Amino acid sequence: MDFSAPGARVRIDKWLWAARFYKTRSLATEMVDGGKVKCNDERVKPATAVQVGDVLSIPVGWDDMVVTVTGLSDKRGSATLAQALYQETVESKAERARRAENRKLIKDPALGIKARPTKRDRRAMDDVQWGGTE
Repeated sequence: MDFSAPGARVRIDKWLWAARFYKTRSLATEMVDGGKVKCNDERVKPATAVQVGDVLSIPVGWDDMVVTVTGLSDKRGSATLAQALYQETVESKAERARRAENRKLIKDPALGIKARPTKRDRRAMDDVQWGGTE
């Protein structure tokens, strides 16, 4: 299929898989069906066709990436080829960097837990949570 022709289109689930945002096409389909992926700020269906210039909002890990489609492919290739299919917006990069910095500052409460709490530990946690025993 010739994707260099003007007006060429590819299904969004195939494009997400080919651009390596999701490991399987069925996972890409689930994300689109669930309303997580948006094309031009609208919920779409997996069969929706994307073309060069479309703006996609894609959840990646803890954050959303906002990318502009710069190339089309329905076949999964190498990572370098996949990165040539899109360009992340400057605002999206800045927002992801800001959120990553904030996550570094927040201490994960699970890191303080070394093992399963004992009965005594659970009672102490309940006392703190519920204001003590009566």
